[in-house]
Amino acid sequence: MSICSGAFALAGAGLLDGRRATTHWRYADRLARRHPRVTVDPDVLYLDDGDILTSAGSAAGLDLCVHVVRRDHGAAVANAVARRLVIPPHRDGGQAQFIEAPVAVDPEDHRIAGSMAWALAHLAEPLTVARLAAQAHMSSRTYLRHFARATGTSPIRWLVDQRIRASLALLETTDAPVEEVAGAVGFDAPVTYRHHFARAMRTSPSAYRRAFRTGTAGDRPA
Repeated sequence: MSICSGAFALAGAGLLDGRRATTHWRYADRLARRHPRVTVDPDVLYLDDGDILTSAGSAAGLDLCVHVVRRDHGAAVANAVARRLVIPPHRDGGQAQFIEAPVAVDPEDHRIAGSMAWALAHLAEPLTVARLAAQAHMSSRTYLRHFARATGTSPIRWLVDQRIRASLALLETTDAPVEEVAGAVGFDAPVTYRHHFARAMRTSPSAYRRAFRTGTAGDRPA
Protein backbone atom coordinates (compact mmCIF):
# COMPACT_ATOMS: atom_id res chain seq x y z
CA MET A 1 0.00 0.00 0.00
CA SER A 2 1.34 3.44 -0.91
CA ILE A 3 0.42 7.03 -0.13
CA CYS A 4 1.11 9.89 -2.55
CA SER A 5 4.52 9.52 -4.27
CA GLY A 6 5.04 6.20 -2.50
CA ALA A 7 3.65 4.67 -5.69
CA PHE A 8 7.08 5.25 -7.25
CA ALA A 9 8.60 2.80 -4.75
CA LEU A 10 6.02 0.14 -5.59
CA ALA A 11 6.47 0.75 -9.31
CA GLY A 12 10.25 0.64 -8.99
CA ALA A 13 9.98 -2.76 -7.34
CA GLY A 14 7.89 -4.00 -10.27
CA LEU A 15 4.80 -4.52 -8.11
CA LEU A 16 2.61 -2.29 -10.26
CA ASP A 17 3.47 -3.77 -13.66
CA GLY A 18 0.26 -4.56 -15.54
CA ARG A 19 -1.88 -2.94 -12.84
CA ARG A 20 -3.84 0.25 -12.35
CA ALA A 21 -2.40 2.68 -9.81
CA THR A 22 -2.66 6.29 -8.75
CA THR A 23 -0.49 8.94 -7.15
CA HIS A 24 -0.66 12.69 -6.52
CA TRP A 25 -1.89 14.44 -9.65
CA ARG A 26 1.33 16.48 -9.83
CA TYR A 27 3.38 13.30 -10.25
CA ALA A 28 0.99 11.20 -12.36
CA ASP A 29 2.57 12.05 -15.73
CA ARG A 30 6.05 11.40 -14.35
CA LEU A 31 4.99 8.02 -12.96
CA ALA A 32 3.45 7.06 -16.30
CA ARG A 33 6.58 8.08 -18.25
CA ARG A 34 8.98 6.36 -15.88
CA HIS A 35 6.95 3.17 -15.61
CA PRO A 36 5.04 2.63 -18.89
CA ARG A 37 3.82 -0.83 -17.80
CA VAL A 38 1.72 0.79 -15.09
CA THR A 39 -1.75 2.10 -15.96
CA VAL A 40 -1.80 5.39 -14.05
CA ASP A 41 -5.19 6.87 -13.18
CA PRO A 42 -4.67 10.49 -12.06
CA ASP A 43 -8.32 11.20 -11.32
CA VAL A 44 -9.16 8.98 -8.35
CA LEU A 45 -8.42 9.48 -4.65
CA TYR A 46 -7.27 5.87 -4.26
CA LEU A 47 -7.29 2.50 -6.02
CA ASP A 48 -7.82 -0.91 -4.43
CA ASP A 49 -6.43 -3.59 -6.72
CA GLY A 50 -6.83 -6.41 -4.22
CA ASP A 51 -3.37 -6.99 -2.75
CA ILE A 52 -1.95 -3.68 -3.98
CA LEU A 53 -3.45 -0.34 -2.95
CA THR A 54 -2.34 3.16 -3.99
CA SER A 55 -3.58 6.62 -3.10
CA ALA A 56 -3.18 10.22 -4.19
CA GLY A 57 -1.96 12.99 -1.85
CA SER A 58 -1.56 12.68 1.91
CA ALA A 59 -5.22 13.41 2.68
CA ALA A 60 -6.24 10.75 0.15
CA GLY A 61 -3.96 8.39 2.07
CA LEU A 62 -6.29 8.80 5.04
CA ASP A 63 -9.22 8.00 2.76
CA LEU A 64 -7.45 4.81 1.73
CA CYS A 65 -6.63 3.88 5.32
CA VAL A 66 -10.29 4.23 6.33
CA HIS A 67 -11.23 2.15 3.28
CA VAL A 68 -8.88 -0.61 4.46
CA VAL A 69 -10.40 -0.50 7.94
CA ARG A 70 -13.88 -0.73 6.39
CA ARG A 71 -12.84 -3.68 4.21
CA ASP A 72 -11.24 -5.57 7.09
CA HIS A 73 -13.53 -4.67 9.98
CA GLY A 74 -16.80 -3.33 8.58
CA ALA A 75 -18.66 -0.05 8.31
CA ALA A 76 -19.25 0.53 12.03
CA VAL A 77 -15.55 0.34 12.94
CA ALA A 78 -14.53 2.44 9.92
CA ASN A 79 -17.06 5.12 10.80
CA ALA A 80 -15.78 5.19 14.39
CA VAL A 81 -12.18 5.56 13.16
CA ALA A 82 -13.21 8.37 10.81
CA ARG A 83 -14.93 10.21 13.66
CA ARG A 84 -11.81 9.81 15.80
CA LEU A 85 -9.70 11.28 12.98
CA VAL A 86 -12.31 14.02 12.37
CA ILE A 87 -12.60 13.11 8.69
CA PRO A 88 -15.57 11.92 6.61
CA PRO A 89 -15.96 8.12 6.31
CA HIS A 90 -15.94 8.57 2.55
CA ARG A 91 -15.28 11.45 0.17
CA ASP A 92 -17.03 11.67 -3.18
CA GLY A 93 -15.35 12.81 -6.36
CA GLY A 94 -11.73 12.47 -7.40
CA GLN A 95 -8.53 14.45 -7.68
CA ALA A 96 -9.87 16.57 -10.50
CA GLN A 97 -11.73 18.76 -8.02
CA PHE A 98 -8.42 19.64 -6.31
CA ILE A 99 -6.17 20.30 -9.30
CA GLU A 100 -4.80 23.83 -9.70
CA ALA A 101 -6.00 26.69 -7.48
CA PRO A 102 -9.01 25.85 -5.32
CA VAL A 103 -12.21 27.77 -5.92
CA ALA A 104 -12.82 30.56 -3.43
CA VAL A 105 -15.13 29.65 -0.58
CA ASP A 106 -18.72 29.86 -1.77
CA PRO A 107 -20.97 31.71 0.70
CA GLU A 108 -23.75 29.30 -0.25
CA ASP A 109 -21.76 26.22 0.81
CA HIS A 110 -23.24 26.23 4.30
CA ARG A 111 -26.70 25.84 2.78
CA ILE A 112 -25.49 22.94 0.66
CA ALA A 113 -23.94 21.33 3.75
CA GLY A 114 -27.19 21.83 5.64
CA SER A 115 -29.21 20.15 2.91
CA MET A 116 -26.77 17.21 2.87
CA ALA A 117 -27.06 16.76 6.63
CA TRP A 118 -30.85 16.86 6.31
CA ALA A 119 -30.73 14.27 3.52
CA LEU A 120 -28.63 11.91 5.62
CA ALA A 121 -31.32 12.03 8.30
CA HIS A 122 -34.04 11.26 5.72
CA LEU A 123 -32.35 8.69 3.45
CA ALA A 124 -35.34 6.31 3.62
CA GLU A 125 -37.63 8.95 2.10
CA PRO A 126 -38.01 9.79 -1.60
CA LEU A 127 -35.42 12.51 -2.21
CA THR A 128 -35.21 14.56 -5.37
CA VAL A 129 -33.05 17.47 -6.47
CA ALA A 130 -36.08 19.72 -6.09
CA ARG A 131 -36.60 18.61 -2.48
CA LEU A 132 -32.94 19.08 -1.60
CA ALA A 133 -32.93 22.47 -3.30
CA ALA A 134 -35.95 23.50 -1.26
CA GLN A 135 -34.07 22.61 1.93
CA ALA A 136 -31.25 24.90 0.79
CA HIS A 137 -33.74 27.62 -0.28
CA MET A 138 -32.45 27.54 -3.85
CA SER A 139 -33.83 26.80 -7.26
CA SER A 140 -32.98 23.35 -8.58
CA ARG A 141 -30.66 24.79 -11.20
CA THR A 142 -28.78 26.94 -8.69
CA TYR A 143 -28.58 24.03 -6.26
CA LEU A 144 -27.06 21.72 -8.87
CA ARG A 145 -24.39 24.29 -9.68
CA HIS A 146 -23.45 24.98 -6.05
CA PHE A 147 -23.59 21.28 -5.11
CA ALA A 148 -21.17 20.33 -7.88
CA ARG A 149 -18.83 23.14 -6.88
CA ALA A 150 -18.89 22.13 -3.20
CA THR A 151 -18.62 18.35 -3.61
CA GLY A 152 -17.29 17.54 -7.07
CA THR A 153 -20.29 15.33 -7.82
CA SER A 154 -24.04 15.53 -8.41
CA PRO A 155 -26.77 15.29 -5.73
CA ILE A 156 -28.13 12.04 -7.16
CA ARG A 157 -24.73 10.34 -7.32
CA TRP A 158 -24.02 11.52 -3.78
CA LEU A 159 -27.37 10.18 -2.56
CA VAL A 160 -26.81 6.79 -4.16
CA ASP A 161 -23.39 6.55 -2.56
CA GLN A 162 -24.69 7.53 0.89
CA ARG A 163 -27.52 5.01 0.64
CA ILE A 164 -25.13 2.23 -0.32
CA ARG A 165 -22.86 3.07 2.60
CA ALA A 166 -25.78 3.27 5.01
CA SER A 167 -26.79 -0.21 3.90
CA LEU A 168 -23.41 -1.73 4.79
CA ALA A 169 -24.03 -1.66 8.52
CA LEU A 170 -27.48 -3.24 8.01
CA LEU A 171 -25.97 -6.05 5.95
CA GLU A 172 -23.24 -6.61 8.52
CA THR A 173 -25.28 -6.41 11.73
CA THR A 174 -28.82 -7.59 10.86
CA ASP A 175 -30.53 -10.53 9.20
CA ALA A 176 -33.01 -8.32 7.35
CA PRO A 177 -33.68 -9.51 3.79
CA VAL A 178 -31.95 -7.53 1.06
CA GLU A 179 -35.35 -6.20 0.00
CA GLU A 180 -35.87 -4.67 3.45
CA VAL A 181 -32.37 -3.25 3.53
CA ALA A 182 -32.97 -1.60 0.16
CA GLY A 183 -36.16 0.05 1.40
CA ALA A 184 -34.62 1.09 4.72
CA VAL A 185 -32.00 3.20 2.97
CA GLY A 186 -34.32 4.70 0.37
CA PHE A 187 -34.06 2.59 -2.79
CA ASP A 188 -37.44 2.28 -4.47
CA ALA A 189 -36.77 -1.27 -5.71
CA PRO A 190 -34.40 -4.10 -4.71
CA VAL A 191 -33.18 -4.44 -8.30
CA THR A 192 -32.11 -0.79 -8.27
CA TYR A 193 -30.29 -1.33 -4.99
CA ARG A 194 -28.50 -4.42 -6.26
CA HIS A 195 -27.45 -2.61 -9.44
CA HIS A 196 -25.94 0.37 -7.61
CA PHE A 197 -24.42 -1.85 -4.91
CA ALA A 198 -22.64 -3.99 -7.50
CA ARG A 199 -21.26 -0.91 -9.26
CA ALA A 200 -19.98 0.61 -6.01
CA MET A 201 -18.77 -2.47 -4.15
CA ARG A 202 -17.88 -4.90 -6.99
CA THR A 203 -20.02 -7.60 -5.37
CA SER A 204 -23.63 -8.30 -4.47
CA PRO A 205 -25.32 -7.39 -1.15
CA SER A 206 -25.71 -11.07 -0.30
CA ALA A 207 -22.09 -11.86 -1.06
CA TYR A 208 -20.97 -8.85 0.97
CA ARG A 209 -23.00 -10.09 3.94
CA ARG A 210 -21.62 -13.62 3.66
CA ALA A 211 -18.05 -12.34 3.51
CA PHE A 212 -18.35 -10.37 6.71
CA ARG A 213 -20.30 -13.09 8.49
CA THR A 214 -17.66 -15.71 7.71
CA GLY A 215 -14.82 -13.36 8.58
CA THR A 216 -12.70 -14.63 5.71
CA ALA A 217 -10.55 -11.66 4.69
CA GLY A 218 -9.68 -13.19 1.35
CA ASP A 219 -13.36 -13.38 0.42
CA ARG A 220 -14.15 -9.81 1.40
CA PRO A 221 -15.05 -7.43 -1.40
CA ALA A 222 -12.56 -4.73 -2.33
